[in-house]
Amino acid sequence: MSVRITTARSLHDLGAAAWFGGSLMGALGVNGAAAAVRDPRDRARVAAVGWAKWSPANAAAIAAHVVGGAIVLYDNRGRAVHQSGVRANTVTKLAVTAAALGATAYSGVLGAKTAEGDGSPVHGATDPAPTTPPEVANAQKQLRYLQWALPVLTGTIVVLGAQQGEQQRPTQIASGLASTLARRVAS
Repeated sequence: MSVRITTARSLHDLGAAAWFGGSLMGALGVNGAAAAVRDPRDRARVAAVGWAKWSPANAAAIAAHVVGGAIVLYDNRGRAVHQSGVRANTVTKLAVTAAALGATAYSGVLGAKTAEGDGSPVHGATDPAPTTPPEVANAQKQLRYLQWALPVLTGTIVVLGAQQGEQQRPTQIASGLASTLARRVAS
C-alpha cells in the first residue's frame, strides 16, 4: 500500500453499515409499523411505501460498499495472495456479499408481489391473513425469512470487514506472511 485510500475504505464501511442498519430497521420498524396499522387492507401498502422510500438510499449504500470494496481489494491484492488468512476471509466475504446482493434483489421482487395485493387484508408485512390472495401470501411467507436473513448477511459482512482490519496490524501481516512462506517452503 503506497497511498491512502481513506475515501474507498469509508465508502466500503459506510455502505455496509447503511445496508445492515437499513435492513434491520426495515424488519423491525417498517414491517413492525405496518402490522400496527388499524385497517388490515392498508398494512401491505404501508410496508411497500416504506420500503420504496428506503430503496434508493439502500441502492446507493450497496453501490458505495461494492465500489469501495473493489478499490480496497485491488489495493490489498498482494496481501490477499501472500498473507495467510486474508484470502480465506476475502473469499468468504465475497460469497456473503453475493448472497446478500441476491437476497436483497429477491426481497425487492417479493416486495413487488406483496404490493400487487394492495387492498388485500394482511396481518402484517410478512404475515398473511386467511383471505390474502395466495400469490401475495406466498411472497409474504418468503419475506418473513428474508427480512432476518438480510441483517444476518450484512452483519456478517461488517464483522468480516472488522477482521480484515485486524489482519492489517503489522504483527498480523508479519505472522501471516511467515505462515505462507513456511507452507510454500514445506511443499
